Amino acid sequence: MKGTLLATLLFTAAAGSAYAQQQPQFTHYGFNGMALNPAYAGIKGQGEVNLIGRYQYFNYGNFGDANGSPRTGLISASLPVLATGGGVGAVVYYDVLGQSKMTNAALSYSQHIKLGSGKLGIGIQGTYTYLSKGTYIALDKDDVNVPSGASDSKFDAGVGLWYESPKFYAGLSMNNLLRSQYTFKSAGTAGTPNQYIAENHAYFTAGYNIDASSSVVVTPMVLVKSVLPGDFSSSNKFNNSKNYSFEGGVRATIDDKYWIGANYRTEESVSGLLGISFAKENAVRLGYAFDFIAFNQDARAFSSHEIMLSYRLPKPASNIRPAIRTPRYSF
Repeated sequence: MKGTLLATLLFTAAAGSAYAQQQPQFTHYGFNGMALNPAYAGIKGQGEVNLIGRYQYFNYGNFGDANGSPRTGLISASLPVLATGGGVGAVVYYDVLGQSKMTNAALSYSQHIKLGSGKLGIGIQGTYTYLSKGTYIALDKDDVNVPSGASDSKFDAGVGLWYESPKFYAGLSMNNLLRSQYTFKSAGTAGTPNQYIAENHAYFTAGYNIDASSSVVVTPMVLVKSVLPGDFSSSNKFNNSKNYSFEGGVRATIDDKYWIGANYRTEESVSGLLGISFAKENAVRLGYAFDFIAFNQDARAFSSHEIMLSYRLPKPASNIRPAIRTPRYSF
């Protein structure tokens, strides 16, 4: 049953004239703001580098040379720019889903504005995506509508807002603003080229730090994701509830060194997170997330696994020396 359904989904994705792009998801979203929102760049006031590897629906069957499990590798970096009062960021990820392989690279800039006890970042992003299709296992080997070894690449853009304060953070972003269209030539000369539309994706995330004690901080967090198909002028672009998904979780951090957490993803999984920080000022963080696929198991495997490694650079110091006041020279 699982093999038949996955093969059907993969074939439908390849042979359809157009369909919505689903971008990778991460259980470590509470540590991964740069991948969600260009306005996050530099907003923490210190540089960060994150690496995440995700193996979704672990060991979900093999179909010929195709592994049915989505696999994703990501690296992101964020750095404040004191001279402009903003920050820069970069994200590169490689995503494999069946016979589809995607490489995405994004550069971001965020301008920071002092707002209350925190900062508001206004971010823009430019992206480059390379998408390739491998050789599909077709019921009819001579079907000219099945792409074989095809690829295409496009540029696109994204925008976002991110508010960061000592207690609270929230971000709202949207990417694929240009809704780039990828075209894949069919295996046969008479076949109609297949098209893949990079639909708009929107993300809202937020978290609140609660001082449970002098050494324990509890952080509830949420993430709302949406695929928004169609032009912005479409009357039903935002009102299809099936295009939205929700995640909610909580994380407890002890002495900024250890953390444990839980997360819920609608209609899919419940997750557990563990992590430890080490090195000087706990600059290196190592985390693991286990997703138990508790819902809709017929089309999925038992579990997903995710590993995160990150490094936080020291906060940059200002090179401007403060003025020295004396009774004689008071100015």
